[in-house]
Amino acid sequence: MTGMNKNQEINTVKKTATMKMLMSYLKKHTLLVVISILLALASSLTALLVPVIFGDAIDCIMDDFTLLPMMLMMGLAVVLLTALMQWIMTIVNNKITYEVTKDIRNDAFEKIQKLPLAFLDTHSVGELVSRMVADVDTLADGLLVGFTQAFTGIVTIFGTIYYMWTLSRMTTVVVVCVTPLSLFVANFIAKHTHDLFVEQSLTRGEQTALIDEMIGNEKVVKSFGYEDEALERFNEVNDRLAGCSLKALFYSSTVNPSTRFVNSVVYALVAFVGAFRVIGGHITVGSLTALLTYATQYTKPFNEISGVVTELQNAFACASRVFALIEEKEESNIEISIAFTAPADEGSTPMAGQMPLKGTLRGDVDIDSVFFAYVKDRPLIENFSLSVKRGQTVAIVGPTGCGKTTLINLLMRFYDTDKGRISVDDEDITAITRQRHRSRFGMVLQETWIMNGTVLDNIRIGRPDATREECIAAAKEAHAHSFIKRLPKGYDTILAEDGGDLSVGQKQLLCITRVMLALPPILILDEATSSIDTRTEIRIQQAFHKMMEGRTSFIVAHRLSTIMDADIIVVMRDGHIVEQGDHNSLLKKGGFYKELFEAQFAH
Repeated sequence: MTGMNKNQEINTVKKTATMKMLMSYLKKHTLLVVISILLALASSLTALLVPVIFGDAIDCIMDDFTLLPMMLMMGLAVVLLTALMQWIMTIVNNKITYEVTKDIRNDAFEKIQKLPLAFLDTHSVGELVSRMVADVDTLADGLLVGFTQAFTGIVTIFGTIYYMWTLSRMTTVVVVCVTPLSLFVANFIAKHTHDLFVEQSLTRGEQTALIDEMIGNEKVVKSFGYEDEALERFNEVNDRLAGCSLKALFYSSTVNPSTRFVNSVVYALVAFVGAFRVIGGHITVGSLTALLTYATQYTKPFNEISGVVTELQNAFACASRVFALIEEKEESNIEISIAFTAPADEGSTPMAGQMPLKGTLRGDVDIDSVFFAYVKDRPLIENFSLSVKRGQTVAIVGPTGCGKTTLINLLMRFYDTDKGRISVDDEDITAITRQRHRSRFGMVLQETWIMNGTVLDNIRIGRPDATREECIAAAKEAHAHSFIKRLPKGYDTILAEDGGDLSVGQKQLLCITRVMLALPPILILDEATSSIDTRTEIRIQQAFHKMMEGRTSFIVAHRLSTIMDADIIVVMRDGHIVEQGDHNSLLKKGGFYKELFEAQFAH
């Protein structure tokens, strides 16, 4: 029992936090909210005049028939005015809803740009997409229903009580006494459906993640005959989603028939009591007709509000997931003033389309006693130290899983070290903003990324202000110009997401072109030519050598033939540097590097 109370307390706290977040977004549109409330008030009050007018019209049939046309015209005018105000209110409510959801999506997407890779690595793409798309859509539906029905419903309830009181106090007392029963039923069911909607939202996110994973890797699925297993996994998640959705909808749908039963009881009591009041001569037939209409209008908002409660439970469950994303802890982003001591362009040779190095960055990199682990109880890099001087080329080699790419992640501050210090020109990299730090680096990864846009747009990612001529010059240096010219519209060809019909090698050439264009002070090449043919690779290596003149460069490579000219070859094994030196000295040592070299070149 204590555990259940604790869970209820946690859910209450979450709902309160979600409501506060939602209210903070609504505050930005206070004027529209006020207009919506005023329109709800006005349209509800005018709608409540209609039963009185038509009740008087019925009495006119019996007393003074000549007044009937005027009463009917008055009723028609009130109906048209009510309809106009409800139409305007609907437009305002839509504006509020979609402005709020736009703001939420903007904040969620902005948050994703600021989240550490540790978070993104532990959350599937599909699950995050589900939060930003499906959950926000559900929240929008809940808000729209809430604004459209909640305000008008509340005004209608109190308005009908007032008008019924003026017609027959006894009947009004009977109606009000039965009302708590309807509220109790709706509240009881709503409390028990929230957890089910949370489960539904989580399962839907899991399903979206699975669909994204399987469709995004359909070639691999088909290549390995994984279709049946993929279908089995999907069916399992889909069955769970169907089950929890059915439960949530079943329990939530019991609200409406339950409240309708109470409403029918209310209507019957009004008819019963009202009939005796007419017989006793206390009220007229027209007044009874108005009372019956008010009884229907009075109970209708309870049906709508019960539906609103169901929608809002679902909306809050989804909103809590979106707001949890928005409130995730961001990467630390400290910035202080920095002064570098030596001119960066000293000794460098600009190439065609090259930007000179900016500022006074030398490019000295020092890694001092660094410890790091992705999982705290499974250390990966331990007591790692390395000193690199400006203009040196450092090759990092070793078996899979030894920490090569992890070292690059630490250099780029995709992850922060657990212990130790990494500095550039004797300045700790944690002392400046990540964006400023990363602007010093140019990086080409084994995994390519091509965005939806033109070829020029993709090349300009690192330098948005680059001219067309500079982009073409960089493409020529990267040996991408020839295949770009063969595209339907050359550099103006629009590429689909992830490169469309481009080969893996062509996409990698575009990624190399980006770095050729930006030419930052420090270069990182992580298997940058892994998907390129040998002939093109030789040409690109020549371009790299030209580009790396005067620049500190880090090269991660499995093919040792590509790094034999490196100034320093760092040999890693199990997160430690086991050997360090140039190619010839390492071969003479006859250690682990020689084993790797002979393993690759043995025939």
